[in-house]
Amino acid sequence: VGYRSKWEEGTFEFANTPRSFQFPAQDDPLLSQLTELARRCWKIFDLRGYARVDFRVDKAGRPWILEVNANPCLSPDAGFFAATLRTGLTFPEVLCRIIKKVTS
Repeated sequence: VGYRSKWEEGTFEFANTPRSFQFPAQDDPLLSQLTELARRCWKIFDLRGYARVDFRVDKAGRPWILEVNANPCLSPDAGFFAATLRTGLTFPEVLCRIIKKVTS
């Protein structure tokens, strides 16, 4: 995903790089591996509250960690929030959970 596809509204790249959370069944092992890697990053970096781990997967199907973002964007149109919508939580509910986690 390039810069224009993420940040420049009105460009061809932005309009033609839709977010998708639909994965074929054959991706289940990879998704499990990504989940485990993200959890390991959480523990290794002693993360709190919320975070995002960015991955890329090479042609051989091997995941690579690009970065661990301990403070991902929380705007309602950001990727972090788009992912949390999949859980059925609303934007205010997500914010409340984050605040409760970091203050308890």
